[in-house]
Amino acid sequence: MTQPHARTASAAMGADRDVLQRLLDRAVGEGGVPGIVIEVRDDRGRWFGAAGVADTDTGRARTPQERFRIGSTTKTFVATVILQLVAERRLSLDETVEEWLPGRVRGHGHRGGRISIRRLLNHTSGICSYTEDPEMVNRYEKHTPELLVDIAMAHPPAFEPGAAWGYSNTNYILAGMIVERVTGQALADQIARRITRPLGLDGTYLPSGADPTIQGPHPRHYTKLMNPAPDAVIHDATELDSSMFWAAGGMISTIGDLHRFFGALLGGRLLPSAQQEEMFTTVPTENWIPDTTYGLGISSVTLSCGATVWGMGGAIFGSWSYTYGTRDGEHLVVIDVNGDWADGPWDDPVGIFTDLLHAEFCSPKTTP
Repeated sequence: MTQPHARTASAAMGADRDVLQRLLDRAVGEGGVPGIVIEVRDDRGRWFGAAGVADTDTGRARTPQERFRIGSTTKTFVATVILQLVAERRLSLDETVEEWLPGRVRGHGHRGGRISIRRLLNHTSGICSYTEDPEMVNRYEKHTPELLVDIAMAHPPAFEPGAAWGYSNTNYILAGMIVERVTGQALADQIARRITRPLGLDGTYLPSGADPTIQGPHPRHYTKLMNPAPDAVIHDATELDSSMFWAAGGMISTIGDLHRFFGALLGGRLLPSAQQEEMFTTVPTENWIPDTTYGLGISSVTLSCGATVWGMGGAIFGSWSYTYGTRDGEHLVVIDVNGDWADGPWDDPVGIFTDLLHAEFCSPKTTP
């Protein structure tokens, strides 16, 4: 099958974006990903590139308008809502989980009274991630936030609060529950009222309940179910019960919406300066993506050339995405792969994303 690709570019961008297109083509040809899209925005304008397909049966090309699951980039939206509530003095980052969710974090060494909201958001709580127990998660047809936390509570914490760093999806399930407790409204409604509607993010939403569909135009989402074998069976995961990820990774968005959201967030247009400083106060990560630090729902990646970019990535069955850029949000890159593997020279899509970030932020650019 021919692998179609599409590009749009301003005349000023010139040949330096050709290296990005070659990497996209390699990701499909050598990495075996179904399809990949990228959009770059900077002071020279907008550049969109794509390779591969949105649907392996029809050969339909990927487009800028598509909606896709953004996985853990959901955490950045949730952290932004929490910090807006902090700015409104409706809660404090130093208040504990026990104060807002009495009795919820308890058992097997977990003590909610020792875990602040800040420790939830920067992953220093030590709380076990419920996704570390897929057998228990998959045992249920319906997934409430309370159930997901209970699954985590059946396991001991990874470390004492504040003693280390450990990525835990349970942290953000609890953060979402706190938003609902503070506001008396659904998390999805708070995200819409505070972020997506004011910014005009028409393709971005948190699905309600166990809705498995993606509303609007979208690529098929393909997964190998984390099987690293090159000949692993590929499954279609487009329809997915997102309730098992909810505040930790359940949202859907588009390339353009992620540009607008992160541009506004990094540019200081969503949070007052005090909460902006809290969000970007980072701690070193452990056993995560190399050369990263983590703040409150946001991360930094230091590239091999020394450049540091800010944003967040998301991985979920059938869709891996990255949004990173300069600290002021003026130069941003959004990437999505509608598959969750990468063969050839890469271990996973993160390797492809890192190469694309390096090409964009480390290579000399053509002068307009």
